[in-house]
Amino acid sequence: MNFHLLARSSLAAASKRPISKNVAYRLSAARCLSTSAIPGEPAGPRMVTSPVPGPKVKNGLAKLDKFFDTTSAGLLVDYEKSLGNYLVDADGNQYLDVFAQIASIPLGYNNPRLAQATQTPEMTRAITSRPALGSFPSQDYADLLESGILKAAPKGHTQVFTATTGPDANETAYKAACIWKGTQERGGKEFSQEELTSVMKNQAPGAKKYSILSFKKGFHGRLFGSLSTTRSKAIHKLDVPAFDWPVAPFPQLKYPLEEHEAENRAEEQRCLRETAEILNTADHNIAAIIVEPIQSEGGDNHASPFFFQGLRDLTRENDVLMIVDEVQTGVGATGRMWAHTHWNLSIPPDMVTFSKKAQAAGFYFCRSDLRPDRPYRQFNTWMGDSVRALLFRAIYREIEDSGLINQTAKVGALLYSRIEALQAKYPELVRNLRGKDRGTFIAWDCPKRDQLIALCRSKGVIMGGSGEAAIRLRPMLIFQEHHVNIFLNVLEQTLKELACIKVC
Repeated sequence: MNFHLLARSSLAAASKRPISKNVAYRLSAARCLSTSAIPGEPAGPRMVTSPVPGPKVKNGLAKLDKFFDTTSAGLLVDYEKSLGNYLVDADGNQYLDVFAQIASIPLGYNNPRLAQATQTPEMTRAITSRPALGSFPSQDYADLLESGILKAAPKGHTQVFTATTGPDANETAYKAACIWKGTQERGGKEFSQEELTSVMKNQAPGAKKYSILSFKKGFHGRLFGSLSTTRSKAIHKLDVPAFDWPVAPFPQLKYPLEEHEAENRAEEQRCLRETAEILNTADHNIAAIIVEPIQSEGGDNHASPFFFQGLRDLTRENDVLMIVDEVQTGVGATGRMWAHTHWNLSIPPDMVTFSKKAQAAGFYFCRSDLRPDRPYRQFNTWMGDSVRALLFRAIYREIEDSGLINQTAKVGALLYSRIEALQAKYPELVRNLRGKDRGTFIAWDCPKRDQLIALCRSKGVIMGGSGEAAIRLRPMLIFQEHHVNIFLNVLEQTLKELACIKVC
């Protein structure tokens, strides 16, 4: 049966029956590495215009640009025709998508299980009567959280603050840290009149001189607070006022990691010493540190469990909270539900933020004193979205039922080994390969990064870049062995062309 007809028939029937465990999109762990389990998914890329973007995309973007900023847009997507791992543009070009909308699509395009989730009575209620969750939560919101967002929570994290986007998740985590610090220092006493008066002028003592420590090359969003902790690219921050918050060095490791253990350990120890010094001497009282398990926008920079355990020890010694930003690394991409679990920390981080593949946002926490001591201190109208919570529940169930995290770990190992072979063949174009044993969260440096990405796109493969020269792969959780083969064929052909240009 045609996949689109199958999806539409599933939609029509969804409101009349419960979700079946035999939905056609279901992946079987026994067959996910050998055959396509996505009915109707294309056999490979198909390009109908040259060059890309084609005329319909160009004309469509020109039309859109009259009303909407398109300076960052390179494609117009036909989401009705896009399917599984394949994205189709307005001209009909069919791409293998190895970037997944900046790492935010978990189960592929037009997933029937998600389509079914949108047709349920509870989804209809959530859409037509969107609740202001802070003041008027629905009677079933506790059950919804327990059966979805909290079921996916990292070990030890039993509570959640729901938000709308990744930056929003980080901003609210920062607020939680600052409120916690102020409440702790106040000792539970009432606010003084001086605090109440001065805060309305954005002055101390009501407006505390607290700060959030972040790391060089880190990225945590583009809102005011999150932007103050973003250190990846100047273009993100120019002309925007920022908090004068401290920044610590993030280890700049040498790859492969296993061949440079002594040098990398020395580098991580240096960064920990400098971080300790900042914690002890910062002008502002540091309420929390925030760190990514893998610095994504900043170039896919890694560190070892030793470094992150060292950070955890420093936060405990200095009465500072630890926030782990899992907006991009979370929900299975590294071969585990949450990337920070690769570290085996002695004590879990205080907060873990999430978004992207969750299709929802917020932060998990494990301390009851991270709840504000009074109402309306951590608050907005919607405080997240029941619609998104329902989608995350459906995503999580699909991940669990289909063994997609184990699949991602296995496919990632294959993908890494294949690129490693290309690195040996084209060492000038594939440098510093990284992401071993981290699922499909793989990257490498290429001096001709932008050219390589453009050439691969012209052949029907979409990849992403980060940092100064990194190529990052962010496949969906349904990426399989045959997709690896298709991707590697295009990549090797393109590397060969670039190498030939250099030689010729």
